[in-house]
Amino acid sequence: MSGSNIRRLLTAAVGVPLALLATFGLPAWGFFLVCVVVLGMGSVEYARMLRPQAPAAPLWLVPVWVPPVAAATYWALSGRPVPPLPAWLLTFGLFATVGTGILVLASWTPAEQVPATLGVIGFGIPYFALPIATLTALQRLDPWLLFLLYAIVWLGDTAAYYFGSAWGRHKLAPDVSPNKSWEGAVAGFLTGVIAAGVWSWARLGELRAPLLVVAAVTAIAAQLGDLFESLLKRGVHVKDSGDFLPGHGGFFDRMDALLFAAPVLLAGLWWIAHDGVNL
Repeated sequence: MSGSNIRRLLTAAVGVPLALLATFGLPAWGFFLVCVVVLGMGSVEYARMLRPQAPAAPLWLVPVWVPPVAAATYWALSGRPVPPLPAWLLTFGLFATVGTGILVLASWTPAEQVPATLGVIGFGIPYFALPIATLTALQRLDPWLLFLLYAIVWLGDTAAYYFGSAWGRHKLAPDVSPNKSWEGAVAGFLTGVIAAGVWSWARLGELRAPLLVVAAVTAIAAQLGDLFESLLKRGVHVKDSGDFLPGHGGFFDRMDALLFAAPVLLAGLWWIAHDGVNL
């Protein structure tokens, strides 16, 4: 086994138990803070990585605004008495347009960097804030739902990595991530769906087709989230977003699949449960 694979396994051996401990052992507010720290670090790496696109822009606004936007989004998702949906939509719309525009204007960003700045900031804040809110919402509803998410994403990612490394022959997206293969992608997808089937049988006593459909969509979203981060890195010519996690890169590298998968899973569970996630 290569040194990179050993470092990857050792990091997972430490990180996975800590994630499970936070998931099952912390109250919702404590878990929210953990998510803010981990994904907040990812947002710092995101802003630093994209700095060459807008070197004079206030990209620090991304990690600064992610926690309050995540808190407001979680509050809106939590079912407590809150303003009606149109009021929330208007508020977030004003923040995304008027608020971001004023902040960029006040920062004296050079005109030629404004389009890239608006993209990095306007996309980056909800990109990290929405997963924080949905991860916390899943944990508050039932920690086992978050365990389901981990099983789909992490087991699928592991299967895709090792199966693709051993038997991958057909490139999935060579211009985005040359090492990913269709064989690995299929292995990761099937592993995620099988993991959801095992979860359904163990937790619900039966295989529920709607849940497996949601799991399949979540597994696809996870792989797309991974590919999307690879596209961002390819655009700025970097291999990893950071080097804090041996064998995995940075926090952004480790959480990229969850950034897409967590909101998709929660939305899918709402659709199949209608009035709440009461599987």
